Amino acid sequence: MSDPVISEPNPAPYPSALAIWLARLEGPQTMGRGPGFWVAMALLLLAACIFPAFSNDFTVGNIAYFMVWTFMAMGLGVVWGYCGSLSFGQTAFFGLAGYAYGVITINLGSSFGLTWLALFLAVLIGTGFALLIGYFMFYGRIKGVFIGIVTLSVTLVLETFMAQTAGPQWRIGDARLNGFNGMSGMPPLTIPWFGGDILLYAGATLYYVLVGMVVLCYLGLRMILNAPFGNVLVAIRENPERTEMLGYDIRLYQTLAFGLGGALAALSGVLYTAWGQYITPSSMGLTAAALPIVWVAVGGRRDITATLLGTLIVIAGFQYLTIYGSQYALVVMGALLVFTVLVTPDGLVATAITQIGKIKERTLR
Repeated sequence: MSDPVISEPNPAPYPSALAIWLARLEGPQTMGRGPGFWVAMALLLLAACIFPAFSNDFTVGNIAYFMVWTFMAMGLGVVWGYCGSLSFGQTAFFGLAGYAYGVITINLGSSFGLTWLALFLAVLIGTGFALLIGYFMFYGRIKGVFIGIVTLSVTLVLETFMAQTAGPQWRIGDARLNGFNGMSGMPPLTIPWFGGDILLYAGATLYYVLVGMVVLCYLGLRMILNAPFGNVLVAIRENPERTEMLGYDIRLYQTLAFGLGGALAALSGVLYTAWGQYITPSSMGLTAAALPIVWVAVGGRRDITATLLGTLIVIAGFQYLTIYGSQYALVVMGALLVFTVLVTPDGLVATAITQIGKIKERTLR
């Protein structure tokens, strides 16, 4: 008589790489989880999608302009909020990529989707420059306030250099740099289409492209920050010596985070240049370098959701002040930063979201 065959339960299938990354949309390094959060996000996205149907082209184009800056802000959130390195260099990568896009498109043209190739190459140039600066800073053991000094110096040196490129000798192919007046005449982003290219310079088409890019960037950053890479960045922010003692090459992680922030700033620079079809050295000036610090601080530098929402709110408020009270705009931004640092160091938006969550918990009890 043969022995009975004992069937073993099937082992649980190992989750796929896609499932692992999707699970990282929620985690300890980002606020917001559960069906309620994602339903709210879906409703917000739906409202953004139907907004152009109830608005005019000027307002839609204006909001597209707001979204252009969110990439740089989210990149600074990674570098400063998660990695703990305050950088004034985001506008340097912004301006460098903007000029690179202008030079490439003026020389290559915009046919056959070449503007997207120019976007990729310009972002690559900005990222490479950020990695280079990050390598020398972090492997040179520069830390603390000196990171801010070095990055601000790089930004101002680039601004000064570009401002003196006014002569006819300052040209790259057909592209003249034009010194303080800036470069203009570069084509906007184009989408090759039957019957002619679609120009993404204003209106609903650019708006929808930017909405899609912001959503993809936001979700991608959530997954990256909730991955082991993001956990190490937070550990470096909290205690770099202990993190290094655990065997992590903190200089490598800091450099990669700085490169990621530079890439997102470069993307903002290209989109800004393509949106307005111009770029000037003032985009790398002291004021331009300080404003992203205000956006991220007010929103909440330690959470990517608060950074995104806070940036949109502060930029809209700054534009309103610029139009109706230009003499007070920068004063109000400075006062807002001081108030945030002294009263709500975690950021106004992040603090508000946290308080709403606590009220909701007490209500459910």
